[in-house]
Amino acid sequence: MKTLRTTLLVLGGGLAALAPMTAPARGPTPADPGLVTFSAPESIKRIERSRHKVDFFHLANQFETQGNKAFCGPTSSVIVLNALRVGNDAVAKPQDPSLVTAEDRKLLPAGVDPLFNRYTQNNFFDDKVQEVKTRSEVFGLPRGEGAKPDGGIQLRQLAGMLAAQGLDVKLRVLDDSLKDATLREELKQNLKTEGDYVIVNYFRPVLGQKGGGHISPLAAYDVKSDSFLVMDVNATDQRWVWVKAASLFTSMRTQDTQENRGYLLVKEGKTAQAARSTP
Repeated sequence: MKTLRTTLLVLGGGLAALAPMTAPARGPTPADPGLVTFSAPESIKRIERSRHKVDFFHLANQFETQGNKAFCGPTSSVIVLNALRVGNDAVAKPQDPSLVTAEDRKLLPAGVDPLFNRYTQNNFFDDKVQEVKTRSEVFGLPRGEGAKPDGGIQLRQLAGMLAAQGLDVKLRVLDDSLKDATLREELKQNLKTEGDYVIVNYFRPVLGQKGGGHISPLAAYDVKSDSFLVMDVNATDQRWVWVKAASLFTSMRTQDTQENRGYLLVKEGKTAQAARSTP
């Protein structure tokens, strides 16, 4: 996620404070990114005929919109974490005490725990995740004395955060050496396979959308239209959309703070897999 130099600036799904300026998107901007909103009749046809949509049903069941303009990365992460781990008793899942106030608790019968064990945008930032990047740093707090603010979350940082949560994460930074055909096949394989997910980091203007860098899960692929379904976590200002594959790849081949954007391939880590298989 890349952001502009300003005291407090909103860019699509990300909030940045005093971050370096966004570099312009590299490569040609597609004249028609082929956006089709999820509620459109054409979208219904695509989801019905898609053979690469296993992830859609798991993600939709755990979907939530981002609670603030900086949290597209954490929101995408908790959707995937819950899709992987809800119902898996072998993995200890956190609670979020902030969801129930002290006043609320006084009204409950003694011994009643009102909280679910699941990931939220707040408890995502546990001690291990904050070793990678803290919540305050996401909002622009410099990491140390003399350091520059680094608001928002870059894709490589998000990969480290998810790895800190015990997931197996592969980072794909898109440049000209990665051909569209290779990317398409890797994403298609993921979307038709149970138990792994894709989180994409792209630049909205390339798709003709308002804002800047953004992060959301991919949910499906349709061969006939050669398009991917982006499950946009900014449900306040945007909608889930089908995007032409070439346009999506172009939007990921854009410069962020340190390197190009891209995507993450995410699945359960070996420790949790071993725990689940142990009788």
